[in-house]
Amino acid sequence: MMGPRPVLVLSQNTKRETGRKVQAGNINAAKTIADIIRTCLGPRAMMKMLLDPMGGIVMTNDGNAILREIQVQHPAAKTMIEISRTQDEEVGDGTTSVIILAGEMLAVAEHFLEQQMHPTVIIGAYRKALDDMISALKKISIPVDVSNREAMLKIINSAINTKVLSHWSDLACGIALDAVRTVEFEENGRKEIDIKKYAKVEKIPGGFIEDSCVLRGVMLNKDITHPRMRRTIKNPRIVLLDCSLEYKKGESQTDIEITREEDFTRILQMEEEFIQQMSEHLIRVKPDLIITEKGISDLAQHFLMRANISAIRRVRKGDNNRIARACGARIVSRPEELREEDVGTGAALFEVKKIGDEYFTFITDCKEPKACTIMLRGASKEILAEVERNLHDAMQVCRNVMIDAQLVPGGGASEMAVAHYLTEKSKVMTGVEQWPYRAAAQALEVIPRTLIQNCGASTIRVLTSLRAKHTQEGSQTWGVNGETGTLADMKELGIWEPLSVKLQTYKTAVETAVLLLRIDDIVSGHKKKGDDQNKQPAAPDAAQD
Repeated sequence: MMGPRPVLVLSQNTKRETGRKVQAGNINAAKTIADIIRTCLGPRAMMKMLLDPMGGIVMTNDGNAILREIQVQHPAAKTMIEISRTQDEEVGDGTTSVIILAGEMLAVAEHFLEQQMHPTVIIGAYRKALDDMISALKKISIPVDVSNREAMLKIINSAINTKVLSHWSDLACGIALDAVRTVEFEENGRKEIDIKKYAKVEKIPGGFIEDSCVLRGVMLNKDITHPRMRRTIKNPRIVLLDCSLEYKKGESQTDIEITREEDFTRILQMEEEFIQQMSEHLIRVKPDLIITEKGISDLAQHFLMRANISAIRRVRKGDNNRIARACGARIVSRPEELREEDVGTGAALFEVKKIGDEYFTFITDCKEPKACTIMLRGASKEILAEVERNLHDAMQVCRNVMIDAQLVPGGGASEMAVAHYLTEKSKVMTGVEQWPYRAAAQALEVIPRTLIQNCGASTIRVLTSLRAKHTQEGSQTWGVNGETGTLADMKELGIWEPLSVKLQTYKTAVETAVLLLRIDDIVSGHKKKGDDQNKQPAAPDAAQD
């Protein structure tokens, strides 16, 4: 007699992994991702060169940019990539540190899982450690005076030092600080610094990086519509429109039957009158420059040119908003509703220059611009793309400090101080939790350790002496000098990081480690390879496109 048949709950082509195997797999995936990024930390960071599917090249050492380009299969690795993106959107810096830290947090947990410790115990210890990390960080943080330009430049400098831009750090720090100061906007006591919308980076290949600057105003990759219009205007009166200066066609398809010949001339005359009427509405407020998001017909150009008005058409919406913030104009939707207060008079100069092969429009020297354009010059597109990424980080750091003016020492000093604090605290804890709690403290040491490794110094010797240093009173600002791999006082080197970046890094790293430790089962609905081939014998090219 046959035994009972096995009950199939899951369909046959799903793949299921459970228990220890899953946890080990997740930890390995996280470690692999962390290893990819590890050499990208600190001033001695190496660059990665990535080929995207379209054949473009990305050369960078920005953790987030690298992981964006890598395509991974493992779900845990995808989670790791996600956290670097979150870090980038939230605080804009520390994308490399967060990955390395999360990877290390999981790596130290592996040992406890092998000893059959339950994941929830480890998670409980990590949560407790996170709370203590945050309180320890706040203890060692110091306030900073945001209006002190020297101090601000130093902070931004420590963010740029690890990048390609470190060679031109003075220039880059100045650019970042000026750009953020320009777009800073306060209303009803609420500070708003929107870098993404109002600090536009325009990259123009050619020239030298030293030629890059922040324009007190806006620059567009556009030329005037008619060659006889003025290309340079001092103190222009600017009108911004988001409607087209063309004859309105019917929304749906319209047919007109013409029986008499003069009707046709009448229709042409109506078109002309309509455009003339429109142009007169504009000319009434005596503008010098009209910028619209839509098109301008030839006839309208003719009327505007006769009135000595320059016009630029098909400007992007974001650029139009920036011009509005820079020169104080309002964007108008209908020419007939144009009033005197809608005209922008904040700009001192409008000019069209030819750089390389292309014409660029500059609206500069604004009185109180709330938007700006950063003009980057450089040898090639790849370099410019990397410079833009580095500047983005620098501006984010500057923004974070302006919103929350607290700093902690960089160069692995704050990690060592927090690790020392946690280790001391774990000595008075009882029960099993103290071991994973202490392991979380050791995991923090991965940041100074990686800094030492990237310099090529002796890891064990430097780390041991750094640990010993932190046991002494008042030496919380001691860390690793990223250039030489020796011990140094970060206060003297002037390397500081914003507290908000560090807090976000720790929170994100620990939360991710906790999340991945919680997983004990992965069910993936894989089709069998044979099915795919049977179902799609036709269109073999479709898969390759």
